[in-house]
Amino acid sequence: MSDTTQERDHRMALSWTFDAGDPVLARALTRAEPGRVWQDTLAGHHGAGPQRRALAHDTDGLVILARRSDTRFVMPGDPEWPASLADLAGAEPISDRGGVPVGLWVRGPGHLGEWVDRAVSIVGARACSPYGQGCAGELAAELAEQDWTVVSGGAFGIDIAAHRGVLSVDGSRTVAVLACGPDIEYPRGNMLVLQQLAEHHLVVSEIPPGGRPTRIRFLARNRLIAALGAGTVMVEAAARSGARNTMAWAESLGRICMAVPGSVHSALSVGPLHLIRERRAELVTGSEQVLELVSAMGEHLVEAPRAQPHRLDRLPAALMAVYEALPARGRRTPGEVSLAVGEPVQSCLAALGALEAQGLARVDDDGWRAVPPGSR
Repeated sequence: MSDTTQERDHRMALSWTFDAGDPVLARALTRAEPGRVWQDTLAGHHGAGPQRRALAHDTDGLVILARRSDTRFVMPGDPEWPASLADLAGAEPISDRGGVPVGLWVRGPGHLGEWVDRAVSIVGARACSPYGQGCAGELAAELAEQDWTVVSGGAFGIDIAAHRGVLSVDGSRTVAVLACGPDIEYPRGNMLVLQQLAEHHLVVSEIPPGGRPTRIRFLARNRLIAALGAGTVMVEAAARSGARNTMAWAESLGRICMAVPGSVHSALSVGPLHLIRERRAELVTGSEQVLELVSAMGEHLVEAPRAQPHRLDRLPAALMAVYEALPARGRRTPGEVSLAVGEPVQSCLAALGALEAQGLARVDDDGWRAVPPGSR
């Protein structure tokens, strides 16, 4: 057996024995090789709990489980290992989690190391608003169109909206980082999207196949999301949101921290607005501003805002209100427009027809969308 094969077996065993982000394992691996750490664990030097799990570990069984789900184990030194994870070695633990992972369990055809060379992480609330969902999806799609990878979790809300945004772009790249085994499609409501990611993109976890999600694993997972991106964008987060933990990791790692502003009347805006007010995050409203911050100097420069085209300036107030209620991406029904502007549906239908005649709105089977001036 080669030294590399032995190290891989030891790292896989340690991944199964210790929970994700355990600082005991992280410290041990800074002082000794994985083989030595494994022997010390078997001897009980790292506690009774890890010792019991180590003695019960079944290497062959774990390998079989990984093969069944087409999961590979990537470790430091492998070509696919992300260089950016090395920054975790110098960061202090947060919420008693930290350190460079002993290895990663990966599903999907993408090359993890290459994909995260140009990556932005997007995080936010599970119970997000339609506004937050739209912002996350649009931002992710725009980043994908600029040939950037998007990194996020696999939860409801902002996470899955970001992945769906990327999936709408041909030739795109997205990475889901999970707090459970990469073969566990959790939450079940996101099963179809997670299956798509495992088939065409990447699903990544510190947790071996079969591992179930826990609160501490979500906290450990957050540091990976922060480390894999050149910057992290928060899109909606309540005062106690787990996304704030991810932003704390991004700040600790020296990553660019960004936040999308929201309504001052929404509890979901507390997280982003707090970071912006404390000058711990840059205010961003679109991909161009994000890329200006995370790209090499001078690669992406955002032009100063210009006045609205005269065509919009000349619109009557009623038409302008309906125009502003239409999304640039996605669609809205006349009923949804009516709710947004507070006018009867029939009035909105008339306004939509007038906007369509001027080339400022377009309709299809899914609904209405705005057309920017000059895009006619």
